[in-house]
Amino acid sequence: MTDHLQPENWPAWATESVEIVEANPMWNLQAQEEIRQLRELLKQLNIHKFEHIGSTSIPGLPAKPIIDLMGEVQSWEDMDLIADQLNPVGWNYVPPELDGRDYRRFWVRVKDGKRAVHLHLMRPGEERWDRQIHFRDVLRQRPDLVEAYAALKAKLADENKDDREAYTAAKTDFILQVLDEGN
Repeated sequence: MTDHLQPENWPAWATESVEIVEANPMWNLQAQEEIRQLRELLKQLNIHKFEHIGSTSIPGLPAKPIIDLMGEVQSWEDMDLIADQLNPVGWNYVPPELDGRDYRRFWVRVKDGKRAVHLHLMRPGEERWDRQIHFRDVLRQRPDLVEAYAALKAKLADENKDDREAYTAAKTDFILQVLDEGN
């Protein structure tokens, strides 16, 4: 039996290098289309609340070319039913023991062998839901922060090209500072 917790058994998209590209004005339209499809696929499971988050949701911000979406799910018990809907159209479930984040259930949509969309499913009342939206909304109003974040992301992507987790962790101080300023 294959041990999926071992990195040598992960698919290639799970260990892609960090690549930051110029902002694409089409990202928001792509996100809205993904949300439309998700609503259709998951409507019988009463999953209809979605948000476009992350760097691709902030106009003018260079980013990894991966659309980040959040969706609200009532129960973790629905993952098998969700998988029945999402797996056939290119979504891959990353189990919590691999993801390492108990507050969400994580899905990755792969297109042409690369990550194209992330779906962060969270239960109602999850604090990180509000924090993701708050961070996005503060940056949408503050071009100075977008500029600073773009410079930081470029530097960190260069320093952590082959370590996505280290890249993400290294952005934490900036994100917390923005969240504190925005309150």
